[in-house]
Amino acid sequence: MKIAILGLPMAGKKTLFGLLTARDVLGPKRAGEVISGKANVWDKRVDDISKIAKPAKITYAQTDFVLCSDIDNSGGGGGQLANSWIQEAKTSDLLCIVVRGFTSEEVYHPAGSVNANRDKENLEAELIFADLDLVEKRLDRIDKDKKKVKTTAIQNLEEETILKFKKTLESNEKLNTLTLSAEEEASINSLNFLTIKPIIWCYNVDEDKLREQQQQPQQTTKSHDDVFIVSAQIEKEILAIDNLEERTEYLKDLNISSLGSDRLNIAAYDLLGLMSFYTMGKDEVRAWTIRKGTSAPKAAGKIHSDIERGFIRVEVIKYNDLMFCGNEQKIRTLGKFMVKGQDYIIEDGDICNFLFNV
Repeated sequence: MKIAILGLPMAGKKTLFGLLTARDVLGPKRAGEVISGKANVWDKRVDDISKIAKPAKITYAQTDFVLCSDIDNSGGGGGQLANSWIQEAKTSDLLCIVVRGFTSEEVYHPAGSVNANRDKENLEAELIFADLDLVEKRLDRIDKDKKKVKTTAIQNLEEETILKFKKTLESNEKLNTLTLSAEEEASINSLNFLTIKPIIWCYNVDEDKLREQQQQPQQTTKSHDDVFIVSAQIEKEILAIDNLEERTEYLKDLNISSLGSDRLNIAAYDLLGLMSFYTMGKDEVRAWTIRKGTSAPKAAGKIHSDIERGFIRVEVIKYNDLMFCGNEQKIRTLGKFMVKGQDYIIEDGDICNFLFNV
C-alpha cells in the first residue's frame, strides 16, 4: 500500500510524515523533491498470536508513504517542477491530503489566513484541473489515432468512458463519485486519474481542537473519501514519550484512542478494501495484506509465487478460535481446524498454512 501525502505549503505535511514514519525531515525540501518512508501497521492480532506462538521474529505489515512537493495554487505557474506532486500521486493507491486547521503566528499561511474549508475547495480544484488536463491530452491522442487506424471496441469504450469523465469533471465533481462497470474501469486503469483514487482529507488542527473535537469536519458522503483529524506536532511529541502509561494517559486526555499513524492505517485499509491474514510458526509470525475477496491461491502468491503456482490446499485457524483455545491442539480437538481448497476466500484474521508442490 502506497500513500501520497499532499497539500499546500505550511500545512504540516513534513510533521505528519515524521509522525507516520518516525523519520524527521530536517530543513526545507528542495523544489520538486519527493521523500519516501515506511511505517509498520501496528496490529494487536500479530501481538496476540505471537504470545502463543513465541516466534523468533515478528513482522508487521508495512505502508509506504511518499511526501510529495507542495501543491501550488497561487496561479504563478511553474511548469513541470511545480506540478511534480502529480506524478507521485498518480502512482499511489491512496491520497492523504493535509489541510491546515491549526493557527500559529510563527507559521505563515500562503493565503494570509487559516481557512480549512477554503483550502479544501482549492485543493479539490487542483485535483480536478489535473484530471481535466489528462482528459484533454488523452482525447487528443485518441483523435489522432483514429485518423491513422481503425479503432477497436476497447478503444471506443475508453473514449466513451473518458468523455463521461470530462462531463463529471467539468461539473466540478471528482471521478470517485461515479459508478463504473468492470469494463470501464479496465479501459482507463493505466491512466491513473487522481480523483478516482480514494482520498483521506487530513485536518491538521490545534491541540485544543483535537481534544474537544468541536471543530471536526463532518464525515463526507462521497464515495472513496474519508476525514481524518490529527494534531501532527502534538502527536509526534506524544510518540516520543517512552513511558507507555504516560503516553496512554496523554492520549486519553486528548480524547483519542490511539496515535495518528494507527488511525490513518485503519482508515486507509477500510477505504482500499484491504484486510490481513497471518502465518504462524516458531520462526516467524507475520501479517500479510490482501484485498477483501482474495482466493486462497492468490493470497498464497503474496508469500511466494511458487506457493500460488503449486497450491494444493490451505490449513486455516480462525484468530478468535486461537484466542479462545490457546493452542492448535485444542482447536483440533474441538473440530475447529479447517482444511480448504482453491475456491476458499480468505477471511480477515485467518491464520494460514499453505501446502503446495512445485
